Amino acid sequence: MKKTKVGVIGVGYLGRFHAHKYAAMDDVELVGVADADPERAQLVAGECACRAFADYRELLAQVEAVSIAVPTSLHHEVAKVCLQQGVDVMVEKPITTTLSEADDLINLAREQKRILQVGHLERFNPAVLAMQPLLTHPLFIEAHRIAVFKDRGTDVDVVLDLMIHDIDIILSIVNSPIVSILTAGSPVVTQLTDIANARLIFANGCTANITVSRISMENMRRMRIFQPGQYLSIDFGKKEIMAVKLRANQAGGGPTPEITKSAFQDQDALELELRDFVRHVRERTRPAVAGEEGRRALDVALQVVEQIHSNRKRIEQILIEEGHSDLLALLGRH
Repeated sequence: MKKTKVGVIGVGYLGRFHAHKYAAMDDVELVGVADADPERAQLVAGECACRAFADYRELLAQVEAVSIAVPTSLHHEVAKVCLQQGVDVMVEKPITTTLSEADDLINLAREQKRILQVGHLERFNPAVLAMQPLLTHPLFIEAHRIAVFKDRGTDVDVVLDLMIHDIDIILSIVNSPIVSILTAGSPVVTQLTDIANARLIFANGCTANITVSRISMENMRRMRIFQPGQYLSIDFGKKEIMAVKLRANQAGGGPTPEITKSAFQDQDALELELRDFVRHVRERTRPAVAGEEGRRALDVALQVVEQIHSNRKRIEQILIEEGHSDLLALLGRH
């Protein structure tokens, strides 16, 4: 089989993993990696036995597809150039910083007949994949995604950094429009929102409650789904899923729980995601997480961000009126 020629643009923390995964694939040729930091590009290129490029544009003529893992603010600019050059694109989440930028990439990909896939990695978590056949009619969803603070990812607030993962998953399993969004959030150690909660209410009666934090003392990524006659618990970090069904007791009395547990620690979500991308590049088929799905998740995330921002402004005004300038500083206003 002819090898698919790929490249990676941006080989910081996450992009480096992309490069290593591609380099290990038998049916893929990792042509090169590009990074604004030439030393970083040389380092990762040496690890993966490929070429290093200081300017990603020089890479594009030599590849069929690229992963883009540059800072979010550069997603639109870099992806647009790649699509214009006829290169298929896997861009990390969030797709862009604005809906107009997302629309621009979606339209350009359509015009150029290029693949545009968005890196919502949790869609390829093996526990999430195993959950799909078990879903019927989710009524209540509760998600917690909390993480120990890291410097990376702080160019966007916690909603676009972490919550957007759960927003994307929930939108993919609840086939109904959102009718109401209620939010709360605050900065704690950065100038942006570091902890947030959003309650999404859907027209079909489902409610999703999402809590995220990037200032925790521990890491946790879990989701619980309640539906008629069944309860699902998904641990994204451990790649485990537990399904609980209530079965009628033949001997009389109340129903008895039937518990099924499955674990998938030996499966790698990033490898599954990148192999899926390469498959779509070869077969010219539409990804499950195409630009439209990335835009949909971004749309909801931006509504959450805007509502949290508006709530924060109200709180700041109240603190100003009450003379609590010391508390304003704690809210991140300097």
